[in-house]
This record gives sequence, C-alpha cells and structure tokens, in this order.
Amino acid sequence: MRAVVQRVSRASVVVEGKVVGAIDTGLVVLVGIAHDDGPADIEYIASKVRELRIFGDDAGRMNRSVKEIDGGLLVVSQFTLMGDVRKGRRPSFDAAAAPEVAREVFDKLLARLRLDGPVSTGTFQAHMSVELVNDGPVTILLDSQRLF
Repeated sequence: MRAVVQRVSRASVVVEGKVVGAIDTGLVVLVGIAHDDGPADIEYIASKVRELRIFGDDAGRMNRSVKEIDGGLLVVSQFTLMGDVRKGRRPSFDAAAAPEVAREVFDKLLARLRLDGPVSTGTFQAHMSVELVNDGPVTILLDSQRLF
C-alpha cells in the first residue's frame, strides 16, 4: 500500500459537480492498494497517517500529529500510485489490486482510521477533482513495504 500524505489548510473532492468530501486543516491522503495488501499494510498506513508529527508546535517545529491538533482527514483512493514507469513511458498497473479487492481493503483502511476520528473521502472508482491548499508545502510518501 502506498500513500501520499499532504498537510493542508483546506481540501475537497468533487464528483459530477458535487462536493462529496471536504476538510479544513488536516491531511489529504491519496492511497494506492496493491494486490497483496492485507491487515499489516492497513495498520502500518493508518498508524503512520494518524501519528505523523508534521504540524507545528508552539515553537513552530513539526512536532504534532493530526490527531493532536484535532485536524481532518480526507482519504482518496488513487490506483495510479501503484503505477510503475521504470520501463518505457506508459505506466504498468500490474501491482495494483483489482477494483473489487481494492475497494474491500480501502474500506478496511477507512474503518481503521475512523477508530480515531472522523474521515472524509471521495467516491471509489469515480472520476474525482481533488482541490487542496498544501500547507508548507509538506508532502510525505508512505509505503507499507518500506520501499521508500
């Protein structure tokens, strides 16, 4: 499982002209599901997302988590994160989970994240417009297989 985590001052997801998810200060988490992802991958990504210390403390240092600042989470499924472009110019999505598998894993990730607070999301398999204001900018890459 891969995730791109962005610290934001606000963000929203629009599907067919309608806002389906939105947050103010918090994190946008774009998630790619691999065909072999399971409970350990879900736990790794969920705990990292909730506990990343990338919000400023009183001294202005990145020392607080989204949980500590009572920030929002906007989690969006994005299978293209599993794209491999090491060969050629067209991405290969062989590592990506099939939609029915990915939906199940994504739903379990959302359920795990919701144990610690509310989570907004996009619409699985829909064409979405994601609008965000990256605060900092701060962007962190996560991979449950620890490839980076």
